This record gives sequence, C-alpha cells and structure tokens, in this order.
Amino acid sequence: MNVISASLADSATMLRRNLRHATRNPLALFNAVIMPIILMFMFVYVLGDAFNVGVNYADYATPGLIMTTICYGISPAAIAVNSDMTTGFINRLRVMHVSRAAVLNAHVITTMLRSMVAIVLIVGVALLMGFRPSASFTQWLGVIGIVALAVVAIGWLTVAFGLAAKSPESAGIAAVPLMLLPFLSSAFVPADKMGAGARQFAEYQPFTSIIETLRGLLTGAPSASSTITAIAWCVGLALIGYLWARATFTKRA
Repeated sequence: MNVISASLADSATMLRRNLRHATRNPLALFNAVIMPIILMFMFVYVLGDAFNVGVNYADYATPGLIMTTICYGISPAAIAVNSDMTTGFINRLRVMHVSRAAVLNAHVITTMLRSMVAIVLIVGVALLMGFRPSASFTQWLGVIGIVALAVVAIGWLTVAFGLAAKSPESAGIAAVPLMLLPFLSSAFVPADKMGAGARQFAEYQPFTSIIETLRGLLTGAPSASSTITAIAWCVGLALIGYLWARATFTKRA
C-alpha cells in the first residue's frame, strides 16, 4: 500500500469514527438547522415587509440563510478538533502507523456532510415559506459547487481555529466571528442600504460575493464577475485554513 492509498484508508477510518460521534450527538445538527429556521421565520414573516429588495423576500433571503446555516454548523467541528488535540487522541496516534493528517481530513469531510444535510432541510423549509427558485439544472449544479467550495473553505478555517484554541470551550468561541459574518453581508439586506462603514465592509467581505453568486444562480441570472470572485475567495480561504491547520497540527501534535 503506497502513501496516498494508506492516507485515504486512514481518512476513511477517521471519518467513520467522526460520523459515529455525530450520530451520538444529534444536538449539533439540530443547532445547525434550528437557528437558521428561526432566522428565516423572523426575517421573512416578521421583518420581510420592511425591506425593499425588489423581489420576493424569501427568494432574496434564502441564499444568505444557506450561508448562515453553514456558519452555524461549524462550532461542533472546532470543539471536536480541539478535543482530539487536548484529550490525547492525537498523541496516541504517534505510536501507531496512522496518517495524522487523516484526522484533519475527516473533520473537514464530516463538517461538509453535516452542512449539506442542514442545507437540504433549510431549502425545504424555504420552499414551504414561498421560496421559488428559477435555476436551470446546470445552475443548480453551480449552486451545489459553490456551496461545496464554501463549506470546504470554512471547514478548514474551523479546523485551524480548533487546533489553535487552548480548550474546547475557547474553540467554540473562536468560531463565533465566522457565525456573525453573514449578518454583515448582503444576506438579508442589500449592502447599498447599509450605513457608511458597514456598507463598505459588506461589499468587500468574502461572504457577500458567495451569497450574491448563489442568489444569481438560484434566480437564473448568474453574474460571471461575482462567481469568479466567490470562487477566488473560497479557494483562498481554504488554502489559508489548510496551511494554518497543518502548521498548527505539526507544531502541537
């Protein structure tokens, strides 16, 4: 067995371990779903009429809620990574012929699977609340691709946060800034309706381009410029998170 196949086999083993842990902790998936649903009800039914966005508000808000769902599901991943580091699980792998990088890969894949399940549920609720996408089959494939890239990017950043934190509690807190970023984007109101300072931040932060790309694809009117920007942000953030996570993992493990 060569190095690559051994690493893949170890990653699969670690993934099965993480999935077993996830099934024993359904609260993590519940929290990732229930808060975005509450936000959806609040923004669509309570505040939706107050926002003049030019389209059905459920259509406007759903792409932002998809991004919010991803961000609300990352805290368990950061805590799990830190627990593996601080409880000695990583140290036990030192005496075993196991690829330690497989631990990180498995956490990212687990985060991706949990996020995808949560997103499917959120989109289902959005459809019940009036969301009516007009995307073609090809555009739906684009939506899935952008969401997958965003989850991978945020997943690696989450793993890096979890490794850098000193305790599981601080790892959960470290993920909070990512959870707040959708609220400082065009997720729920257009950036040009925000006040000075907040508007400029919302226009140039990474989540806005990702949300605008999803919005364009779901409405059947994708923008090439926002799509390129979103892909660049996702790749860049994934690379930063990966390099940071590997450097911290090598230093601490």
